[in-house]
Amino acid sequence: MSYRILEEDCTACGECEPVCPVDCISAKDNGKRLINEEECIDCGACADACPVDCIYQHAH
Repeated sequence: MSYRILEEDCTACGECEPVCPVDCISAKDNGKRLINEEECIDCGACADACPVDCIYQHAH
């Protein structure tokens, strides 16, 4: 499992990025965030921090 960001719902607020303990979230050119699934440790901190609930757990 890992977490993914539903890009069409992401508001590019950046609330998820600083709470990631392994720093696997980065901003794309459009400001929306992307999770590096290979580095993600599935802790869920990003999903908890997202004010629009666009981060979800994805089965590989």
